[in-house]
Amino acid sequence: MTQTFALKGEKKLLNAWAFYDWANSVYSLVISSAVFPIFYGALFRTAGIEKVSVFGFEIARAPLISYTTSTAFVFIALITPLISGIADYLGNKRFFLKFFCYLGAISCAGLYWFSLENIYLGLLCYFFGLVGFWVSFAINNSYLPDIAFPEQQDRISAKGFSLGYIGSVLLLLFNLLMVMKPDFFGITDASEIGGDSAKIKAMKYSFITVGFWWALFSQYTFKHLPKGYKKEGARKNVLLNGFQELQTVWKQLQGQSQLKRYLGAFFVYSMAVQTIMLIATYFGEEEIQWGTDEERTVGLIISILVIQIVAVLGATVTAWCSKKYGNIKTLVTINIMWLGLCVYAYFVITPLDFYIAAGLVGLVMGGIQALSRSTYSKYLPDTTDTTSFFSFYDVSEKIGIVIGTLIYGLIAQVTGGMRLSTIFLGIFFLIGAFLLTRVERSK
Repeated sequence: MTQTFALKGEKKLLNAWAFYDWANSVYSLVISSAVFPIFYGALFRTAGIEKVSVFGFEIARAPLISYTTSTAFVFIALITPLISGIADYLGNKRFFLKFFCYLGAISCAGLYWFSLENIYLGLLCYFFGLVGFWVSFAINNSYLPDIAFPEQQDRISAKGFSLGYIGSVLLLLFNLLMVMKPDFFGITDASEIGGDSAKIKAMKYSFITVGFWWALFSQYTFKHLPKGYKKEGARKNVLLNGFQELQTVWKQLQGQSQLKRYLGAFFVYSMAVQTIMLIATYFGEEEIQWGTDEERTVGLIISILVIQIVAVLGATVTAWCSKKYGNIKTLVTINIMWLGLCVYAYFVITPLDFYIAAGLVGLVMGGIQALSRSTYSKYLPDTTDTTSFFSFYDVSEKIGIVIGTLIYGLIAQVTGGMRLSTIFLGIFFLIGAFLLTRVERSK
């Protein structure tokens, strides 16, 4: 029996595409933002150390995770064009969406075995969790102009991010209950006999729940998304086709001045946005004056919940503003708000300060992500080769993240703290806002 798929613009197809955000956003919340950074810091505090030996170097915990993140994004920036080229010529990008989804889900579950004694295994799982999330996210993004008409793209992009925020908050609340009431789930304390404390064990179990959630809920997306467009032409050097396509996209950009200008602005401000999202909890874990370890754990998770809940509102309001005032003018305003937030973050000390910062981050985080994605889609020329164009978009983003996280890691290593890095990130928002003013405002 041949499976039939909904046509472009149909509600079933739009919802299936947006629902992948529900499935995979638990990674960005639980692993990237909330539980894993707390777990990572607790491992070092429990061991009473700040540095660990990796490949013969003594590296502090903050630069270590930053450098691992940077390395992962270098790999992502290299592999995304390869996958894009193969997917275009096979006409089956859904296969690669599945593969990297499952790679990420399995790697999340593998974080259960993360420990200072097994630091290489743990960092490897962290590494491939990043790869699985970001490559599958890039492939899913490339479907947007295939499944939605231009007038639908802002709304469905915002809906995807909103679904992601809601779904990930639900799992995080469950994980928070596990961490705060581990005995309720039969998780016992084994720290007195050389094992993990109940709270750390609960955090490890939460990593397994992320992998299960991600793999399970992505099935709805896989069921309804089409394979993708098969690119006509020779199949020589299939592995290099992705890079050749990036070169082709780059050449096309020379005749698309507005798209080229927009990509330049996006590269700069996205560098700061993604770095902040990756380091925010590590910043709060180290720089904020918490009372006890329990207050730190609860306070950080509450902060992340605030970000997610407010982000739903932020994405919705941003979609409304873009419709009323235009995408570019709205993005300029959001960049200025980010700049102010970076300056404020430099002076954040108390938990209350951090909660206020979390609310402000949530307001602008969802909006800038959803609107950036849909704005890029609107500037694309009339083409069915959307995978290559979104591959270029995602490679630009990942190279920016490499630069941002490296700057953060170097500043943290040299200064022994993270506060100065917030000022540097703020400068990127200022430059991004300026570059956006050079883009045509009709979108």
